[in-house]
Amino acid sequence: MIAFPEKEEPVHIDRRAFLATLGSAAVVEAMSSEARADALEHYMIAQLDKPAGPPAQPLVVRRGAGALFGGPSPSGQRPELTALATLPERPTLVDFIRFRGTPSIGNHILQSANDALKKGEPEETVLACLLHDFVLNLMKTDHGWWGAQMMEPYVSEKVSWAIRHHQALRFYPDPSVGYEYPELYVRIFGKDYVPAPYIKASYESARKHKWYMDARMITVHDLYAFEPGMKVAIDPFMDIIGRHFKQPKEGLGFDGSPVAHMWRTLNYPDNPL
Repeated sequence: MIAFPEKEEPVHIDRRAFLATLGSAAVVEAMSSEARADALEHYMIAQLDKPAGPPAQPLVVRRGAGALFGGPSPSGQRPELTALATLPERPTLVDFIRFRGTPSIGNHILQSANDALKKGEPEETVLACLLHDFVLNLMKTDHGWWGAQMMEPYVSEKVSWAIRHHQALRFYPDPSVGYEYPELYVRIFGKDYVPAPYIKASYESARKHKWYMDARMITVHDLYAFEPGMKVAIDPFMDIIGRHFKQPKEGLGFDGSPVAHMWRTLNYPDNPL
């Protein structure tokens, strides 16, 4: 069994600054519990890699829903957009992580995977941690479901299942692995915080599943992946990706899979139609 530290230094955020990004008190009150939790997670991700200087080009908003397209995150923050590199003719997962993800989300998923690797998790769990939030570049709402669908043709059923269910499990504690309901949720949203019914149903279903712990460990390592200033290279994960991610020979987006359009959307985010 892998041992986890009983306590780690809590992540400190400016509560007033965070709430200010959401709008008026009435707006905050009207938000669903899921929306509030997503707003907090995106706010924390945004703190990982704040730009040091002005953007290379004037800000624009790309036509899309995810962070790569320039729209505001649930916390209200907008990424600074610059020209994107041209991907290879047959782009790989590593190409997408390097060149089609906002720095903050990329930093978060690499920190998560690094924590799993350091703590001796199985390779498929490390991969799931690396992939679990990549879809936030494309779509924020129900990112667990979107993320699982995006990765499903290329990973094991266990990995995609874990990615899908981590979204619900993060709201529910599991003392057996040292995962507690995040104190930040209590401080920000209060003791009456209640996830949406479909989130609760997803949790209850997952709790009985044989792969429950695979999804649970994503939430465990997610907690320790918000360290400002920490940079993690993708190189330590190259062999794991090679063994457990089925890279199509045609390149992601061009293999005719049911989700190829998702990868093409990230490849060509400036296409108007």
